[in-house]
Amino acid sequence: MDRYVVFGNPIGHSKSPLIHRLFAEQTGEQLDYSTLLAPLEDFTTCAREFFQQGRGANVTVPFKEEAYRLANTLTERAQRAGAVNTLSKLADGSLLGDNTDGAGLVRDLTVNAGFSLEDKRILLLGAGGAVRGALEPLLAEKPGSLIIANRTVEKAELLAESFDDLGPVSASGFDWLHESVDLIINATSASLSGDVPPIAGSLIEPGKTFCYDMMYAKQPTAFCRWASDQGAAVAMDGLGMLAEQAAEAFFLWRGVRPDTVPVLAELRRQLAL
Repeated sequence: MDRYVVFGNPIGHSKSPLIHRLFAEQTGEQLDYSTLLAPLEDFTTCAREFFQQGRGANVTVPFKEEAYRLANTLTERAQRAGAVNTLSKLADGSLLGDNTDGAGLVRDLTVNAGFSLEDKRILLLGAGGAVRGALEPLLAEKPGSLIIANRTVEKAELLAESFDDLGPVSASGFDWLHESVDLIINATSASLSGDVPPIAGSLIEPGKTFCYDMMYAKQPTAFCRWASDQGAAVAMDGLGMLAEQAAEAFFLWRGVRPDTVPVLAELRRQLAL
């Protein structure tokens, strides 16, 4: 049976085995998927040993940049992201590196939430790896403008310069912005500690602005609560992004795209327990 894993450290909390088991049951694909705790000091050896027999792997923190360096070839979106969250062993034994995070985000927004990104004013909070992975897929949707806001403006400026050939992208500090936008995506980890990036409430036009947090939790995240308090039309967490990026990886490995709707419903049900 084809073997797949998700590499991470820590990794016990991962929902990937459940997601891919549900995908396999739904599509009739025969595969074994488990977690693999990789040592912080030697991800490369661990991955190479796995791929002597293994067919594919997801990669989560803190190994996405190491996976990028490990891959023999890279998809264009992985090259742009500078990080890999999906590895696939090709017929010749070499490793293809892909990044499905941004595609998962865009699919959750456009398909699951039915929100068109074309011509929209988008504000992306943060300048870390999550933002880098999201920029190419977001800009491919042809937004009217995309602003990267970050506490350290220089980081946002470097990202904007790296992606400005793909669309109208610019950089800002958190406190520079006051005019309302159509979509705010929180790609910081602030919600994990119950915090919200220091942005103005006036960025939300009540009843119109869509707010999205890449994080998710049993209860609404701090960012989603803040957005709802400001009157956001929608305040949505990132659980759907998790399911959609996994579906993209499954499609890369198996050539069949699973239906995420029942899987996302099961994830939401289990999260509420």
